[in-house]
Amino acid sequence: MDSNKLFLNSLISFFFLLSINLSVLVSGHHGHHQGHNPHLFSFRPTKLFVFGDSYSDTGNNRKSEASSWKYPYGITFPGKPSGRFSDGRVLTDFLAKFVGVRSPIPYQWRKVGYKHLKYGMNFAHGGTGVFNTLVLDPNMTVQIDSFQKLINHSVYTPQDLKSSVALVTVAGNDYAAYTFRNGSAEGFQPFITSVVKQLYVNLKRIHDLGVKKIAVTALEPLGCLPSSTAVSSFRQCNGTQNSLVSFHNLLLQQAVAKLNNETSKDSTFLILDLYASFMSVFKNKGDQLGSIKFENPMKPCCVGISSGYSCGSVDANGTKMYSICEEPQSAFFWDNAHPTQQGWQAVYSALQATLQQLVY
Repeated sequence: MDSNKLFLNSLISFFFLLSINLSVLVSGHHGHHQGHNPHLFSFRPTKLFVFGDSYSDTGNNRKSEASSWKYPYGITFPGKPSGRFSDGRVLTDFLAKFVGVRSPIPYQWRKVGYKHLKYGMNFAHGGTGVFNTLVLDPNMTVQIDSFQKLINHSVYTPQDLKSSVALVTVAGNDYAAYTFRNGSAEGFQPFITSVVKQLYVNLKRIHDLGVKKIAVTALEPLGCLPSSTAVSSFRQCNGTQNSLVSFHNLLLQQAVAKLNNETSKDSTFLILDLYASFMSVFKNKGDQLGSIKFENPMKPCCVGISSGYSCGSVDANGTKMYSICEEPQSAFFWDNAHPTQQGWQAVYSALQATLQQLVY
């Protein structure tokens, strides 16, 4: 099998579950770093709106389809499956804590959780992308359409939007779909270009709807996800995959710089550099402060007992077909694509300086 086929096949296994993030840090062109308490800043966010995939989804996927609604997902928080692709909290939850609001309610629960609308809303669906992917859930354009409908119905006012922050995650599901549909190696870079161009359109649209502070994730190092590193006993990243990630992130850096140059100085677009933050964790075997440690950061906690199974799988008799580590907090990755709650905590720690620009 040629190297292209190997690359495409290795991508397929994890991208379907995956859904988000990053590589080059771009500071908003207006900002500077300040303290860590958002209550001290001139801009006090009151709402968080979220768009994207499984790195930010907190319960929008259908229970009948998504692994995020199956045990052992959610065992750390809230103690049972909650629609998060992790053992506990995900990026959305940490960002909500940072800006000082409750984690926003998933869009599909908006009617039963009406009292929670004041914190914003999460439109992200695991498995989705900028374009249509391998799932039937709404892509990012449709997610933003849903946001616009709520605005049109005055669920959120212009003042609500002005005092809000948006999180946009892009983890790579578009590229999984491309490989699954037998996309060519020579067509990969043009396709990456089209993804980032549409992402630029999406970010600008969220801004034009009234949200002035927008954080977007760069792609994480896809070649370092457990689905790619299993062949090396979770020790060595796939450089071919990471080179394509770097191309995506370079184009994203340029797109964000363009947005910052085109908008007023009270607007900020910034990149949450998941590429650098993941790589920092791998290098340090934990967070930069040394308070979080991972013995082998690339080894997942929850895995299928064979290649035909994954975390949460059961057979026809209901017998579990996966194994789980004793201490999820000792693992950076939960499954083949998603960090544990402790993993996201380490990433969040690495993103602190960048996040300050959302609340000055």
